[in-house]
Amino acid sequence: MLSRNSSRVPPGVDLVVRSLRALLGPILGFWLFSRILKAYVGIDLPAVVVAVGAILTIPSVHALRITLHGLRVQREAKRLGAILPPRWDGNSPGNLDVLRHALERFANGYIGEGIWDRIEELDHLFSVDILWDCLYMSDDANVIKAILATDFVNFEKGDLFRGMLNSVLGTGVFNADGELWKFHRNMTRPYFSRDRISHFELFDVHAETAINRMKERFRGGHAVDFQDLILRFTLDSATEFLFGTCVRSLGSNLPYAHNDRTAPQVAGEVDEAEQFSRALLSAQSILAYRLRVGWAWGLLEFFKDKCKEHMRVIDAFLQPILEEAISKNRHATGGEQGTVENKAEEDETLLDHLVKITEDPTVLHDETLNILFAGRDTTAATLTLVVYMLCLYSDIFQRLRTEILETLGPTRTPTFDDIRQLKYLRAVINETLRVYPIVPFNIRVAARDTTLPNPTDPDGPRVFIPANTPVSYSVLMLQRRKDYWGPDALYFDPDRWLDERLNTYFTANPFIFLPFNAGPRICLGQQFAYNEISFFLIRLLQQFSHMELDLSAQPPDSLAPPEWAGAEGQKGKEKLIPRCHLTLSLQGGLWVRMTEAGQDGV
Repeated sequence: MLSRNSSRVPPGVDLVVRSLRALLGPILGFWLFSRILKAYVGIDLPAVVVAVGAILTIPSVHALRITLHGLRVQREAKRLGAILPPRWDGNSPGNLDVLRHALERFANGYIGEGIWDRIEELDHLFSVDILWDCLYMSDDANVIKAILATDFVNFEKGDLFRGMLNSVLGTGVFNADGELWKFHRNMTRPYFSRDRISHFELFDVHAETAINRMKERFRGGHAVDFQDLILRFTLDSATEFLFGTCVRSLGSNLPYAHNDRTAPQVAGEVDEAEQFSRALLSAQSILAYRLRVGWAWGLLEFFKDKCKEHMRVIDAFLQPILEEAISKNRHATGGEQGTVENKAEEDETLLDHLVKITEDPTVLHDETLNILFAGRDTTAATLTLVVYMLCLYSDIFQRLRTEILETLGPTRTPTFDDIRQLKYLRAVINETLRVYPIVPFNIRVAARDTTLPNPTDPDGPRVFIPANTPVSYSVLMLQRRKDYWGPDALYFDPDRWLDERLNTYFTANPFIFLPFNAGPRICLGQQFAYNEISFFLIRLLQQFSHMELDLSAQPPDSLAPPEWAGAEGQKGKEKLIPRCHLTLSLQGGLWVRMTEAGQDGV
């Protein structure tokens, strides 16, 4: 089995050992002080006093370090002619009340509520100390532009972030910094450099299978969890795209709604495809929880890395594929390795391309798994949320379907040129990505002392950020700001991408729309994702003339609470609960019913 890059020491033990190293210094220091008192002054402190004093040195030294760090930050900010951002100070030690509020809103509130509640009040860039660790927060376009592009070299993923994700993502492109990141990026870039006809052929095969599975269920009078189905579609597409081997998760049993009487009768074995899919989802959920918990995640996995059992399932699928690809390449090339500049051939998979550059099994494993996560989850989430919007807004559905039928008719397979002509389709996708960016929150760490733009005074003093300080930025909050998108920013309206608002807002400031990241780390698969999303939606609307939510099939805890109904914007329109883990999804799935074209005379 492929070896992972994670430490063999259990996460909790590793955290405690590292913490003890930091704690032993103050304790030993006080003990030595007591020995010196006895030896040179003649004062023999009782053992109880020494023990209590040694213990008290821990918070005392920690408080001293915090104070000295604060003084250093003030001094460096002054030296650079910079200012410090506004602070969110809670009412309890370590801002525990702020932390509790953030966690409660994350669990029970609307996306963006909690730690982001005061972002406008605190001028769109503020600091907050959570358990005495400083964190910067921002939804300002110029700040985010600096982090992702203009000051890219001064911000990185950071050791803490990489450590939390290492047991799954290893050293892949999404979990690497510096030269290692450049290597992975350059290795993968040639494969995404142009559109490929073979991609559309791949989309068509799996889209047809997915739509046929939907038709079977609808004809039987059952609702379909579109979110589950589309995750299967993107998994099958992604595995064939990456490896030339499809996991065939669309062939596994689809779930039935909780209120469907058929459900108990069809419970059966979980096949390999379903095991693989569940392992991916479980590993992702664990990583998302680690990111919420922060540095203390190891305490919750004290004796065992919770990802290990899921990685065994994932690796069992990947290992034979990687070994076969390496063997095939050696036979074809005689063992000669290419370079990262190698051009990708039309008919080769991404793995075929990668093995020409390296045969290191860990590099191949980590890179393909990173791309698999990205290709599966982000595309599936976008398609799920587009269909959710089409169910909520029947007028948008009908207008989009009319555009598709007028351009392609009810059966013709779309081409690259067709997709480029479908302006309203692109507007619907973009508006979905604006209101529901698939990665709504992200984080970087300052690699060294530096400064950020001042949101309240772009021409005034910049804002100082000390080395090793994480800065969380929210594309969700950015893309819903009224000062960036106009007074209707909170509402879903695809026409904003077609009328005068496009030039007024987006064209004038492109950094207010960042669904695919920006700068050197911008998503290499952006056009691939647009093509896959567009292709599937075209095929779906060619086949179905009506779609609607089946709220009775939704799990009760997935329905939007009644108090949201009076809220401004999209929050007031929600029927379901959007949730964010690593990516956005709908809690409890997206249970829908659709009418096949022709059955209603349309």
